[in-house]
Amino acid sequence: MAQLAQVNVSLQRAPMRHRTMAGFVAAFDPVARLAAESPGFVWHHRSDTGHTVLDDERRPQVVNLTVWRDYPSLHEFVYRSDHGRLLLRRTEWFLPTPQPSTALWWVADGERPTVEQALARLRHLREHGPTPQAFSLRR
Repeated sequence: MAQLAQVNVSLQRAPMRHRTMAGFVAAFDPVARLAAESPGFVWHHRSDTGHTVLDDERRPQVVNLTVWRDYPSLHEFVYRSDHGRLLLRRTEWFLPTPQPSTALWWVADGERPTVEQALARLRHLREHGPTPQAFSLRR
């Protein structure tokens, strides 16, 4: 049976240690625990600091990579849990990000995509639009 992988990227307003990011940093671990306890949650990529930050020429990016049993489970967590309340505050911590900023794709049970594989899926979605290779939350 297939499971649903998702990646989303966000451009930080400031480095993680800056006071601008304090609310995000404080919320990260509790939200990660909430996700892990959510029905349908399978896996979350974690770096040594908990979140993956990639440096790029503009700003550091936070990369969130998870695997879920199915789309309804992901949707419930993202929009109906306390995570949804934090989404309303995202402009405090993140700059407008090239869209789409989220990509979804199906993986085999037990497959754990790498950050590099996930970012390749997001690039594919941005370049080709929704396909079986990568699709958006809306399509």
